[in-house]
Amino acid sequence: MKIHPLSDYILVEPIEEENKTKVGIIIPETAEKEKPQKGKVIATGSGRIDENGKRIPLEVKKGDIVIFKKYAPDEVKVNNKEYLVIKEEDIIAKVEE
Repeated sequence: MKIHPLSDYILVEPIEEENKTKVGIIIPETAEKEKPQKGKVIATGSGRIDENGKRIPLEVKKGDIVIFKKYAPDEVKVNNKEYLVIKEEDIIAKVEE
C-alpha cells in the first residue's frame, strides 16, 4: 500500500533519538520517551491552493530531514510501520547535515 498526501500535507518517517545523553549516560528502554520531533520526508502533497486558485508549491521535498512541532503530526500505521502526517505550516526547519 502506498500513501500519497494531498494538498499541503507531508508524510514523514520519524527519526528516533539515541538512547544516550550528551555526556554518555545510556537511557534504559523502560524509561518514558518523548515523541520524536525530527523525521525524513517520504512523500509530499502537491501544495496548497491560495485564495486566487493558484497552487503554491511546498518548500520541502522527498528525502529532506525536517523538524516539526511536537504535537502537530497525526500518526498512521502502514504495513506495520509508523509514519506521521504533518501540514507544511507545522514544519519548523529543514536539517542540513
